[in-house]
Amino acid sequence: ADKTFLISIGDRTITGLIHRDQMVGPWQVPVADCAVTAAAFDVYTGEAMSMGERTPVAVNNAAASARLAVGEALTNLAAAQIGDLGKVNLSANWMAAPALPGDGADLYEAVSAVGMDLCPALGITIPVGKDSMSMSTVWKDAATGDQKRVTSPTSLIISAFASVTDIRLSLTPQLQTKVERVVPNALSDEPLDTKLILIDLGLGKNRMGGSILAQVISQTGEATPDVENPYHLKGFWNAIQQLGAEKKLLAYHDRSDGGLLATIVEMAFAGHTGIDLEVPASHSAFSALFSEELGAVIQVRADDVAYVTSALRTHGLKTCVSIIGTLNPHHALRIKRAGQEIYNENLSKLRDIWSDVTRRIAGLRDNPACAEQEHALRLDRTNPGLTPKVTFDYTSAPAITGKARPPMAILREQGVNGEVEMAAAFTRAGFQAIDVHMTDILSGRIKLSDFRGLVACGGFSYGDVLGAGGGWAKSALFNPRARDEFSAFFARTDTFALGVCNGCQMMSNLHSIIPGAEGWPRFVQNQSERFEARVASIKIEKTPSILFTGMEGAVLPIAIAHGEGFAEFPTTGAAAAFSASGLVAARFVDNKHAVTQHYPLNPNGSPHGMTALTTTTG
Repeated sequence: ADKTFLISIGDRTITGLIHRDQMVGPWQVPVADCAVTAAAFDVYTGEAMSMGERTPVAVNNAAASARLAVGEALTNLAAAQIGDLGKVNLSANWMAAPALPGDGADLYEAVSAVGMDLCPALGITIPVGKDSMSMSTVWKDAATGDQKRVTSPTSLIISAFASVTDIRLSLTPQLQTKVERVVPNALSDEPLDTKLILIDLGLGKNRMGGSILAQVISQTGEATPDVENPYHLKGFWNAIQQLGAEKKLLAYHDRSDGGLLATIVEMAFAGHTGIDLEVPASHSAFSALFSEELGAVIQVRADDVAYVTSALRTHGLKTCVSIIGTLNPHHALRIKRAGQEIYNENLSKLRDIWSDVTRRIAGLRDNPACAEQEHALRLDRTNPGLTPKVTFDYTSAPAITGKARPPMAILREQGVNGEVEMAAAFTRAGFQAIDVHMTDILSGRIKLSDFRGLVACGGFSYGDVLGAGGGWAKSALFNPRARDEFSAFFARTDTFALGVCNGCQMMSNLHSIIPGAEGWPRFVQNQSERFEARVASIKIEKTPSILFTGMEGAVLPIAIAHGEGFAEFPTTGAAAAFSASGLVAARFVDNKHAVTQHYPLNPNGSPHGMTALTTTTG
């Protein structure tokens, strides 16, 4: 199910090195298989992490559950370009109640299954982990006096991690629908002819034990999925790594919770496209669609099918491969078995079901009007998704190329954590980035007169308590030395300043000592009544701002992460007047590039889409 309600309240952009988070594609669907980060700001190597767990299977077969947890972690991690399987390390989190009859034996079998058999066969290690060995609780029913007990099945949660050779080759579940060819001023609209291929590591057994389908009809099932052959799993890894490096895979999604049906539907949501799926006549439709055997679905170009299937056979997967579907332009999931249609449903209806829990939780926890607006956007078939528009040459961004490197104060306060990526950006632009803490200014150790530029960084200043940026500003305004330093800096004609996140809130509260900033608002709680961590589109406006010169008209996707971004003006008239003042440097726009206050396209609800402001001097 859609977990946006949980994902979008956590900042996933700190460090500036996040390459792949949970959200995938132009429609930002939370279906990524693994997380990928860059190792540094100027390299394409990095790290990847994934998880695997099959706790429900342990009710029937603890050893199979443990093997599947390892297998799922690897089929998730395979989306990153890692190379040799031996580079992967695992962390094992065990939970059990071994003091109870039978549970100790289950734990022994599970530990032995992965530690003594599966992992050695795969050539990977488990160097770290933890355990919780008291996963049972007992109480007396107050009404009946009966003693009751709840016990967790023996559970293994695997975290897999490895270094990545090229983060740009990371795969996602987003189905590709257009030929990748640039035509004048646009991308090609030529449809892409592709096939969907299932790699079934369960070898067609489609066992239903421990599946979600079994659970929702109050059953546990009998035979459970398992890792049939560790060498098939190793061959799967090697094949995906090879084909990914050769750019033969357009999309990838592991088959796990929910089975093939959930896998296909999530890929359809991420790609905003319909799918025609064929269930083999030799299989029960229910077991084929809902069995949670290990495996994955890949999308390949029709011209590459022969090459890809040959590569899979070379890696020992001949009996695991079948072509199961194609894309359709009808925004529908259509399923056939033996040539007869057995299911046909509109994707918007399926998305309504898939995202219903996240809509209802958000409606209870947050501003319910915002939750409904977001849900309506999910169901809008005409929504084109994030559609950047670049009006400038980003390959030759302005930079200081002389020997002199103007000193730039990278200003931070307690809790700020965005200073490293900010320093990296200004260093690349030719400045000498210098770390400056507010205590340096308050004590007189550092003087702002020594700098040409100043940036107040974002993060979680003062623990990101309400009004944290305001508190930061007061530490300058109410300290005579600091107030004089900032006032003199802002009054100079050879300096510039920038505030981002908490730093923006801080700067807005300094408007009384910043020439030309008299009309600035203050930034207060988002209209959604929650912290927002999303990707949103902004349009660059024509203003005096020196930082946006030459970028007018561009529409850019940006990561936002703030709880207090609503621009509050004294009156509605004041907001309208400032909006028309020519000092709004950027506004939130919808996916058709119109200024918007629709949530979450405008994640904080600021009037007239205002999200970046400047002064009369720029």
